[in-house]
Amino acid sequence: MDIELVGNLFMFAGGIGMFLYGMNIMADGMQKSAGSKMKQLIGYLTRNRLLAVLVGAFITAIIQSSGATTVMVVGFVNAGLMTLVQAVGVIMGANIGTTITAWIVSLGQLGDAVKVLKPEFYAPLLVGIGAILVLFSKKPKKKMVGEIIVGIGLLFLGLSFMSQSISPYTDAPIFSKAFEVVGSNPLLGILIGIIVTALLQSSSASVGILQTLAINGVVTTNAAVFITLGQNIGSCVTAIISSAGTTRNAKRAACMHLLFNIAGAVIFGTAAFILFILRPSLAVHNITSVEISLFHTFFNIICTTIMMPFGGLLVKLSGMIIREKSQDEENATLEASDSYAAELSRHFDNRILEQPSVAVNRALSEVVIMGNLALDNIKYSAKAVINNDQDMIDKVIETEHKVDLYEKYLTEYLIKVNNLSITEEQHLMINNLFHAIIDIERVSDHAENMSDLAKYKIENGITFSQHAMEELKALYEKVVVSFSEAVKAREKLSRIAAENVCRIEDEVDDMEEELRNKHIERLSSGLCKPSNGVIFLDTLSNFERMSDHANNLADCVLEELEQKNR
Repeated sequence: MDIELVGNLFMFAGGIGMFLYGMNIMADGMQKSAGSKMKQLIGYLTRNRLLAVLVGAFITAIIQSSGATTVMVVGFVNAGLMTLVQAVGVIMGANIGTTITAWIVSLGQLGDAVKVLKPEFYAPLLVGIGAILVLFSKKPKKKMVGEIIVGIGLLFLGLSFMSQSISPYTDAPIFSKAFEVVGSNPLLGILIGIIVTALLQSSSASVGILQTLAINGVVTTNAAVFITLGQNIGSCVTAIISSAGTTRNAKRAACMHLLFNIAGAVIFGTAAFILFILRPSLAVHNITSVEISLFHTFFNIICTTIMMPFGGLLVKLSGMIIREKSQDEENATLEASDSYAAELSRHFDNRILEQPSVAVNRALSEVVIMGNLALDNIKYSAKAVINNDQDMIDKVIETEHKVDLYEKYLTEYLIKVNNLSITEEQHLMINNLFHAIIDIERVSDHAENMSDLAKYKIENGITFSQHAMEELKALYEKVVVSFSEAVKAREKLSRIAAENVCRIEDEVDDMEEELRNKHIERLSSGLCKPSNGVIFLDTLSNFERMSDHANNLADCVLEELEQKNR
């Protein structure tokens, strides 16, 4: 075999690797930069389908893969964060957002007239500048910018390598013959697009490779059109695979993406086939990378515009294809497992981990939910022990079970999130969330301790005096405010709420000591029975420890705020 040919094959393979790696680094940097806004973007989905399309386009422009966006959507639907109606818009927008890479690649041809404008001319400089920012900058934001710049530089270098490796063979008959066959056979072109995209797991990457061939003048218009249509369908493969083992609605989200892209391919494929028959000269015209970008963008925008009014129909069709379980199957599933545990496991869908910043926000949201469960348990346990209420005891036991499940699932999830590519600030927050779930679980444990005290009171006919109940209620109210503010501080990263917790903690400590001393005096003077006194003092102790754990949550928030302001 010709050594030059082998060298060019190696260069082409290296170019693909550099292109994919550069695209990945660029997307990672962009994602970190925009990650804090991801949660706000998801919130816009509740408004209307057009906003959902725009959000889908924006997110995909950041992560550079419509398939990855759809995987994220599948995860959201599976976790119950998103309805199918909301998912339709994001899926449509994803196809538009993925066209940005094609335009970046097109810069190589736009600069043909002037060498200094060609991306490969300044790509090494971009890599150098970006590397300096990544290695020597102390500020996280500058490091993120550096990652984006390095990614763009490597992407351009990869394209240059691929182009250089192909250019000696552009006049070879095999290229013209291959694209002639593909151009005359739409199904073959679509199939090639599907296979290449499925293998690369990114339609942006497969379109970029097609554009590299076009830059060297070997791709005909008809072949490019049909391959591009196939590339859009191929981007669905990742989401379809990821939907295995999910809820019915999550499977329907993946199905909608496939239906949408197939519908677009059928409409445009048919129109293009007729056009090429009527204008044969257009079919065999050597397409440029800019023209591929134009077609890719035009195709996805028009498809979205046409299909947007029929979003409800896509939802219905996906429901017809992925049918609901029969009642017998549903009952069997519920009997086979803890229904709450099954529901909770969907909250921590691994597909969400595809987008680290979204995964971090998801972890925070779940910790807040866990915190609110513990807050409910404080209220239930206080009513149980003060009023001898058996119903409240039962609620404490039920809620404690939920909190324990949250601790288990959240710990496993946080370990996974902590291993993702996230910022230093996010790492600190995740570490503090580990501490938070321990504190929250301990608060719920203290609530359970109080329910045991309430049970003992009921079984032994023990009641508190009116004076004792008023004292406990006063302390309870402060503890509820303290823990409520702690959860708020954790959710909103609020300095005011965190400082309120610290202030109330001092008040709770003083009040607990005062009430303890007063009660000991009552015991000494015989105004209170010893059996009652032990339960009263244990209740005070549990309330005080709940406040301690609230203070721990607040301290972590203040630590993060200090880190953020450095």
